[in-house]
This record gives sequence, C-alpha cells and structure tokens, in this order.
Amino acid sequence: MGDWIQKVQDAIRHASEYFQESWQELKKVHWPSRKETYAATLVVIVVEVLISVYLAMVDFVLTKATQAVIG
Repeated sequence: MGDWIQKVQDAIRHASEYFQESWQELKKVHWPSRKETYAATLVVIVVEVLISVYLAMVDFVLTKATQAVIG
C-alpha cells in the first residue's frame, strides 16, 4: 500500500522540478519588444498579401487558359 504513495510523491517531485526548470529556462528567453513584434507582424501581413495577389493572378491566368482550351 505504501508503494503507490511513494509513486505519487515521486511524480509530484518530478513535476515540481520540471516546472522549476521550465521557469528558469523562460527567464533566459529574449522576448521581443513591442516595436519588434509590430515590425514582424507587419512583415507577415505584407508577405501574406503579396502571396495572395500572386496566387490570385496565377489562378486567373490558369482559369482563362483552361477555358480557352476547353471552350
């Protein structure tokens, strides 16, 4: 009966160590500033728009080419 109590205590100790070590690692992370975050977000949005426009143009051209061949 005492075996499961030991297993529970070990599990709690391991979980506690895991969270302590994780917290220490998170303190080492270089978090971006608000300005860096805005800049990165803007880059993502611009690239997304450019790719969307490109794919729309390719879709339009392929649709017209397919219609010309078929019809």
